[in-house]
Amino acid sequence: MNSTGYFSHPDCRKHEMGHGHPECPERLDAIEDWLLATGVKDALDCREAPVAPIADIELAHDRRMIAGLRGVSAQLVDDINAGGPPYAPIDPDTQMNVHTWQAALRASGAALAATDAVMAGEIENAFCAVRPPGHHACHDKAMGFCFFNNVAIAARYALERHGLKRVAVVDFDVHHGNGTEDILKADDRVLMVGFFQHPFYPHTGTDRPASNMLNLPVPAYTKGMDVRDLIETCWIPRLEFFKPEMIFISAGFDAHRDDDMAQMGLIEQDYAWITSRIKDVARRHAKGRIVSSLEGGYNLDALARSVEAHVRVLADL
Repeated sequence: MNSTGYFSHPDCRKHEMGHGHPECPERLDAIEDWLLATGVKDALDCREAPVAPIADIELAHDRRMIAGLRGVSAQLVDDINAGGPPYAPIDPDTQMNVHTWQAALRASGAALAATDAVMAGEIENAFCAVRPPGHHACHDKAMGFCFFNNVAIAARYALERHGLKRVAVVDFDVHHGNGTEDILKADDRVLMVGFFQHPFYPHTGTDRPASNMLNLPVPAYTKGMDVRDLIETCWIPRLEFFKPEMIFISAGFDAHRDDDMAQMGLIEQDYAWITSRIKDVARRHAKGRIVSSLEGGYNLDALARSVEAHVRVLADL
């Protein structure tokens, strides 16, 4: 049995937001090509992501928001047929095309299917190579390249559908996971830990976070060893005390020193180290159960190498 699942779907490549947009389909191509070239993908249990049921998306999102996005998608088809533009703007950085709705359902479906497979003992852990990402999607609005909050949906799903009592969310994207915090704040069944560049988009995470949120804002140009120190002294004791029964990772790789969307200084070995520390906690308290889902990471080479480092640790390669 391959211990690590790899969940993706071709539909996730069809969502795109215009020429030159950093959150592009080529991100998934870069990851898959690199994992194939390095032989890592051969060691994974590769599965196609299903479509997430709307009832499960409603565990994290307001049904009016969900209906609104579906309506925008349907209207976009009508507008294009009438000669209109191929995109519908959600915010200044975020647009839908005719494939976005289906891609978002697949991205959330990957996290749900991974949760089911891990809970069933078919795999120990999983990585979801999906887009659009999710951690900026709030309870009642899409924003910041994100439509549905894949990790928050899966965390709630583990609690509500699988009956777990405690789950942790770890977010190492360079941006604060404001949407995940919005959805999961004050839910004492969840502990969320994260670091993020500050001040920086979305300019949240520092104003009296809820007691179940451990936010570590760090300045631009922070390097990996400083982040490791913070994780060791802040995250790990809190996670150990909480004893999560499952861990979900918002795996953004845009804190890499080569990623010019931000100004932090992590390298591949830092992502491997972070993953190994998360895995230590999971093996002590959660039977090794981890579901990781792709968030940011926009330098294609750095993204591919960082995902490889992350997945190698998950898969014990």
